[in-house]
Amino acid sequence: MAIYHLSVKSISRSDGRSVVAAAAYRAGQELTDERQGLTHDYTRKQGVEDAFIVVPDGADWAQDRNALWNAAEAAEKRKDAKTGREYELALPAELDAGARKELARDFACELVERYGVVADVAIHEPGREGDNRNHHAHILTTTRTAGAEGLGAKTRVLDVASTASAEIEHMRGVWARQVNMALERHQVEQRVDHRSFERQGKEQEPTRHMGVSATAMERQAAREIPGREPVTDLGKQNAEIRERNRVLETARKVVEKAQELFSGLEKRARLAVGLARKIGQRMEREREAERQRQELARQAEIRRQQDIRAAEEARMAAGLERQKQRQKEAEQARSRGLSRGRSRGRDYDSGPEMGF
Repeated sequence: MAIYHLSVKSISRSDGRSVVAAAAYRAGQELTDERQGLTHDYTRKQGVEDAFIVVPDGADWAQDRNALWNAAEAAEKRKDAKTGREYELALPAELDAGARKELARDFACELVERYGVVADVAIHEPGREGDNRNHHAHILTTTRTAGAEGLGAKTRVLDVASTASAEIEHMRGVWARQVNMALERHQVEQRVDHRSFERQGKEQEPTRHMGVSATAMERQAAREIPGREPVTDLGKQNAEIRERNRVLETARKVVEKAQELFSGLEKRARLAVGLARKIGQRMEREREAERQRQELARQAEIRRQQDIRAAEEARMAAGLERQKQRQKEAEQARSRGLSRGRSRGRDYDSGPEMGF
């Protein structure tokens, strides 16, 4: 996985160090320290993958590594002067060599643009005895601005305690963003974070910085007996810290798995509730449709019964009307019969009287 690392150290005369020697070692070249009259030859050094210099506009003279770092030594008069500043960066093993070089150059350009310094970049391969993913870069910068006429004013913003911490924190954030952008461009899922575990809200415990001596002792012990326990106090402490972190990470994964399982069950439960609600709604619609159908059938039956009653009433009325008509006709017939009878009676009564 991608690992975040950015450390900043000063090259100071008070520590008996020469920035010319530091530049020669990191670039794997031969440089002569004109102030001390010493030649530092590291041309046989292995593991230097690439080395290049990034300069501000107009400071092309600084592309000469020997001239650059001798100018840095000559610009300082104090015996405790800081003659250089080193940024050590972990380059993602997930990227290829070209992408790692581009990433280191981007950060060097950011330093040059922000502070006006010269940045001497050396990209190193992983050590033969260490982690084979440990691709890293050393960026050595001047402590003064650079221009066409040489080195200028000191970069006090990085020397004064009131501003240095904020500036370093800013550059740590810049490096994290640049690494993540490079990982994204190359379709790598991992991301890095420059913040401490505490600031990230993680319970993971940071390991102690081993330093050169302790690291060398641990490597020597590993060569003698592969897989042996750490031999230094720092190595033992880090082993314990890593074990505690492993336990915490295992517990975290168990919790995440449980949460994922619970989330899955909760999702299924929501789906089941939603399905039950839809089924219930559909059943309610079907019941309502059945109620409406029954109501329509009931109303139709009422109308049918009404029609039957109306037809029966009409039939009965028609029967009564016919009966009345027949009675009327019968009465009329009787009346006519009586009338004819009376007429014949009168005829008999009015005949001639006969005398004898």
